[in-house]
Amino acid sequence: MKLLYPLLFALTLSACGGSDSDSQVPETPETTPPVEPTELVADICYVMSTTMGDISLAIDTTNTPITGANFKRYVDEQFYDGTLFHRVVYQFVSQGGGFTTGLVSKPGYTAITLEDNVGLTNARGTIAMARTSVADSATSQFYINALDNPQLDYSSGQRGYAVFGQVYDGMAEVVDQINMVAINSSSVPVTDIVINSVEETSCPQ
Repeated sequence: MKLLYPLLFALTLSACGGSDSDSQVPETPETTPPVEPTELVADICYVMSTTMGDISLAIDTTNTPITGANFKRYVDEQFYDGTLFHRVVYQFVSQGGGFTTGLVSKPGYTAITLEDNVGLTNARGTIAMARTSVADSATSQFYINALDNPQLDYSSGQRGYAVFGQVYDGMAEVVDQINMVAINSSSVPVTDIVINSVEETSCPQ
C-alpha cells in the first residue's frame, strides 16, 4: 500500500486536464468480481516522439474500445503535440497529456467510462488512463507504469485504473530515463519533457 499514496497524489491531483471536477465524490462499492486475466491486443500502434526520444505504443481497442477510441481521437486531432510529461514518480509512473509548458492546463473532451475490469493489469510498460477519485473522470491524461503496479488494478469493492496499451519499443531507452529525471517537490520534472508528436505506425508482427 505504500505505493498507492503517491499514485493517488499524482493522478488525482493532476488528472483534471482543465475539464474534470475537483470535487471528491464517494463511489458506490463495486461488487462485480474481477474478470479473468487477458492479453493485450495490438490493434493500433503509434510513435510518440518526445524531447527524450521515441516511444512506440500498441493500443488495445479490442478489450478497451472506449479508452482506445478516446486516445485515438486525441492523437488524430494532434491534441498531445506540445503537451508534457508533467508528473514523474520514480519507480512508479510517468504521467502526461494534460499540460503544456508552464503547466498550462489543456482542456480535454468529456470524461469517458472507466474500463478497469477487463482483465488487463498495470504491469511495467503498460499505458493507462489517469483520473480523479471519481471512476468515470478520465479525459486526455495517461501514465506509463515504470514497474508492475497490481495495486492499481480493479478488485472486488475497489475501482482501478484502465490499462489500454503497452510500450513495445523505447521502454529502457526512453521511458525509464523519463522516470529518473530530476523533479521538484510536486513531482514535476525540472526540465520540460515535451511530447512533440504522436503518429500512427504499423504494429509489429
